[in-house]
Amino acid sequence: LVTISWIITFFDGFDANVVGFAAPYFSDEFHLSRVMMGNLFSIGLLGTLVGGFLFGYIGDRIGRRPSIILATAAFGVLTLVFSLCTNYGALMTVRFIAGIALGGMLPLAWALNVEYAPKHYRSTIVTVIMIGYSVGTAVGGPIALWLIPSFGWQSVFVFGGALSLLAAGVLFAMLPESVRFLTSKGGSPEVIARLLHRVAGEAVSPDARFVVPDEEDFAKDFKPALLFRGWLRWITPLYWIGYIFSSMTAFFLATWTPLVFEALKFSRPEAAAAGSISAVAGAIGGLLLMRFTDRRGPIAIAVMPLVAIPLLLIAAFVNVGHAAFMALFGLIAMFLIGGHFGNHSIAGIFYPSAYRGNGAGWATSVAKIGSIAGPFLAGVILSTNLPTRNIFAVLAICPAVFVISIFVVGRIYNAMQHEDERGTSAATAAFPAPAGNAP
Repeated sequence: LVTISWIITFFDGFDANVVGFAAPYFSDEFHLSRVMMGNLFSIGLLGTLVGGFLFGYIGDRIGRRPSIILATAAFGVLTLVFSLCTNYGALMTVRFIAGIALGGMLPLAWALNVEYAPKHYRSTIVTVIMIGYSVGTAVGGPIALWLIPSFGWQSVFVFGGALSLLAAGVLFAMLPESVRFLTSKGGSPEVIARLLHRVAGEAVSPDARFVVPDEEDFAKDFKPALLFRGWLRWITPLYWIGYIFSSMTAFFLATWTPLVFEALKFSRPEAAAAGSISAVAGAIGGLLLMRFTDRRGPIAIAVMPLVAIPLLLIAAFVNVGHAAFMALFGLIAMFLIGGHFGNHSIAGIFYPSAYRGNGAGWATSVAKIGSIAGPFLAGVILSTNLPTRNIFAVLAICPAVFVISIFVVGRIYNAMQHEDERGTSAATAAFPAPAGNAP
């Protein structure tokens, strides 16, 4: 499950970001201005915002498996269609619709893996899957340089779209449905028994009745109010706030790093290297964080943005050499983007199986506010008379808000888990397991 989820996440990252590498070629062909190109990039992000809401709802209605297959096939087809566009309007339309599918797949993949993963490996597995997205993004440049000079800008979209459709076929053949989801929705006991037999290799009694013992009997039909029920009335809004500010920093680094470094008198190759360092360091940060998140809960994530705050202030106000500044920036990226990876890894853990897809989908869609606002606000700040380096001091506001939000979320989540454990212990004492080998 993790392997095939990693593969489709790889193509999600490739298809979502290869447009940036192909842009210099088709922008000349269609005579697109920088404003028009900016609109094309933004419309894709807007599509992913819609996709998180839409596919979160679909995933909780018809299941994880069909929704993930549908989203993967859709962004495969739409990536192919992008190569056939002949004008700006068509590019904008296809990019928006493709964004819906691209934004819808990720939270559903997280939800499905969370519902199969052992409790203390959930954040680890989601982080590993998201590394696939980063790798897919990173290889877009080399593949574009390999294909476009020989076959034209359309070739990278044909490449990505065709392989995404192949991945959808693999999903159709191999991807299991979530047993927890089926049970929480009152699914057919025969279907659940058959799936359990496939997964665990053990026969299940045809008279078995299935329950999800660590979840309440939640409503079968999703309503947004469910995201604010009980403990969630505090967790959901605080998590959203932290996710928004985390996304602002991550997308600022993804879009503005080369231009900021050039403004700081670094050479163009050095500025490009800074962009690569940012991506690699962020992935390393996510990998370093994942086991701590599984062991300590969401509160562990707060450490990374907390460490980034003084580093950002040093970058803003302390004069250091080029090499030292590059190393300092690598540490900043590791802690900021690593914390953002941590946010991804907990998107589905707060919500019960009955509406985990909606919970994760709404969180990632709301976070797109930061994804869109971060690069825009950075551009506004950089256009003022403020010294370029001071942008790092302004940026420190984002991890500060992130730390406070995720720290409180972590404390509440730990209290919630402690209460659940006490309830489970009480239930075990009141209803001891039957003697013998009975399950």
